[in-house]
Amino acid sequence: MANFETYQEYQRIEDFEEDSPPGEEDLLVHVPEGRKDSWHHIKNLDNFFKRIYHFHQKNGFACMMLSEFFELIQLLFVVTFTTFLVNCVEYDVLFANRVVNHTGPGQNPLDRNKVTLSDAILPSQQCTDRIQENSWIIFLLIMAAIFWIYRLVKVFCNVLSYWEIRQFYIKALKIRMDELCNFTWQEVQDRLISLQREQQMCIHKKELTELDIYHRILRFKNYMVAMINKSLLPVQLQLPLLGNVVFLTQGLKYNFELILFWGPGSLFQNKWNLHPKYKRHGNRLELAQQLSRVILLMGVANLLLCPFILVWQVLYAFFSYTEVIRREPGSLGARRWSLFGRLYLRHFNELDHELHGRLGRGYKPTSKYMNSFTSPVLTVLAKNFAFFSGSILAVLIALTVYDEDVLTVQHILTAITVLGVVITIARSFIPDEHMVWCPEQLLQCMLAHIHYMPDHWRGNANKSETRDEVAQLFQYKAVFILEELLSPIVTPFILIFHLRNKSLEIIDFFRNFTVEVVGVGDICSFAQMDIRRHGNPTWMSEGQTEASIYQQAENGKTELSLMHFTIKNPRWQPPQESSVFISHLKEKVQHDAQGGPSTQLLLSEAPLCTSLQSNEPGTGPENLLASVLAHPILTASGLQGRDHRFVPPSTAASAAASVLASLSTSQLPHASRGRSHGLLPASVHPESTMYRSDRIDSMSRSDSRVRSNTLHSEFASAEMSLHAIYLHELHQQSSHPQRPSGQWQNPVPMRELHTNAGFQASSGLGSSISMPTPVHLGGWQEEEEENEDDQEINSGDAPKQVAGSSC
Repeated sequence: MANFETYQEYQRIEDFEEDSPPGEEDLLVHVPEGRKDSWHHIKNLDNFFKRIYHFHQKNGFACMMLSEFFELIQLLFVVTFTTFLVNCVEYDVLFANRVVNHTGPGQNPLDRNKVTLSDAILPSQQCTDRIQENSWIIFLLIMAAIFWIYRLVKVFCNVLSYWEIRQFYIKALKIRMDELCNFTWQEVQDRLISLQREQQMCIHKKELTELDIYHRILRFKNYMVAMINKSLLPVQLQLPLLGNVVFLTQGLKYNFELILFWGPGSLFQNKWNLHPKYKRHGNRLELAQQLSRVILLMGVANLLLCPFILVWQVLYAFFSYTEVIRREPGSLGARRWSLFGRLYLRHFNELDHELHGRLGRGYKPTSKYMNSFTSPVLTVLAKNFAFFSGSILAVLIALTVYDEDVLTVQHILTAITVLGVVITIARSFIPDEHMVWCPEQLLQCMLAHIHYMPDHWRGNANKSETRDEVAQLFQYKAVFILEELLSPIVTPFILIFHLRNKSLEIIDFFRNFTVEVVGVGDICSFAQMDIRRHGNPTWMSEGQTEASIYQQAENGKTELSLMHFTIKNPRWQPPQESSVFISHLKEKVQHDAQGGPSTQLLLSEAPLCTSLQSNEPGTGPENLLASVLAHPILTASGLQGRDHRFVPPSTAASAAASVLASLSTSQLPHASRGRSHGLLPASVHPESTMYRSDRIDSMSRSDSRVRSNTLHSEFASAEMSLHAIYLHELHQQSSHPQRPSGQWQNPVPMRELHTNAGFQASSGLGSSISMPTPVHLGGWQEEEEENEDDQEINSGDAPKQVAGSSC
């Protein structure tokens, strides 16, 4: 009887096939009394954690539902307004091609031929008749209505689902909606991990780790990042005149995910398990043929839907960008990170907000680098186009000022508008003659934030080939719009004629690089950041990795991803192999710091760098990066130190090592933490650093905690930038031992150094300060952080460096 009562305390897991590894279908889970209606045994943890993350990033229930509601309204508006413009407007009357005669008692004779808005709009009955007579319009309206109803049902489901997430935040995580914006994702994640100990959301593990949550949220994105890293995706096209083109749009990416992850016939049998047949080697050829057929069918489906998708893309682009282009014609010359660039530069296990912040800090230096290339031919043409257009525009404006009746002349307003657009576009191709660009420095300045750079870029920053490769990552907004418009046409042909040829490679990739993790399911093995399995000997992994060339991640992605995740999640306990790598890196940092400049010297130079263009004192993060980015230039110039003694030249690696080493050695007493960072103000303590052994245990809701969390995030970003600089310098030393790291061959004048509020240092990316002594540049230069993605960038088409002057 006692055994029966004990058995009653257990419940058989319902729907076990949704989240149970093979062999655990009959697993029993203990459900304590009072917890049967709580969040134990979540059936789909992937979807659950994704919704929790999106709920936090999109600022709660109200903002999310408003966005969903207005998306429905936008779709309805675009379809309705387009139908109205096509069928209900009399354009002959609107364009005065047909005379309108108003007659009636009391009608002013002068207004009889005046066209009103009601004259150009057809009556509702006539408009309805036109729509009914056009079978194509009716068919498109039916298709749009079906899609809108589908979106409506999806929005309704999202309302119910996110209402449950709202209740989870309030009841389980103890976070009120008015306080949600004050919590960082790391704090929400900490509460999720603590809740797992109380309520078994995941029944296959007693405790969750930060990496488990990241694996759930980023399961498929990690596969995409790995396939891009191994050059399996995207498909590269060889086009006449354009050469090698990387084509990856939102539509093409959606098709990739549909084919590989969650569509009919995909490789995954559910959201977290790869189908067992794809894990076996024996039938790889048969599986490749099967995948090829799925890709073919998907390509044919895209080809059939191409007209409808193309019409929607054109209409949506027209309504979205026409007003912006009219108001700011130069916005088409602005740049943005391409979809390929976001995947190429993404770390394994890097969430969207982390990637967005990192690339946002790298926006300004990358823009400066791309601006250092202009075309002499385009510059000459642009100057003359601007002169002729400006002359005509000046005459028209003068006539308009003299007599405003000039505006009533036909096409005068159109001419003024077109001439203004031409002048704006032409000026965007004319470089500032006072600017001095140093591409090699700018390229390294980019590296501090984007973290990844092919080896052949270094030393070739002034070459057009390097510029073209950077342009694939950092494209014009006009190119982005054009690619999205062409996507419905190009996608079917890429799927049918290019992706099918890679079917066998894709099958081999998923078989070789998929591992099963208890409590998580099947994940990409690269996402484990396992140095032993995927490390690269030239990236500090020599003697620690057993990976073949095929198994190694390219460009040090395993090592850099491990450092990034460790810094962003200081509580995470890495596995043995990763711990050995981190310990080895710490020892190397300490060793190099002994031969590098002192921390006091580095920080004493940083305020000089920050004050050259700013009267505001630098903060802790500014000093951390400015000290590393500026010191090699200052010492190479032969400048004396603050004690009036000559400071021997040093490299960026030794400067970065000195700052990183100080993170583990400098300590000051602090009331609430027991110790703090000796390099920083008393109010700033970067507990997020991987070199600190103490951890944050309390969750204060005060304003000071919010400010402290912001500073901790900035210090974590600065620390990761230092590690990226340091690891790349060590990689260069390992790959090219004959060339001293951080030293450059071409002497250039000393440039101006400055930083912004985003802890970025600049070495005169367009400055007028110069030193007569030639120096060898070895540091990374930073510009101020760009907060708006749509900043106008002045850049030419042909890659040649002809700005005012160059280094």
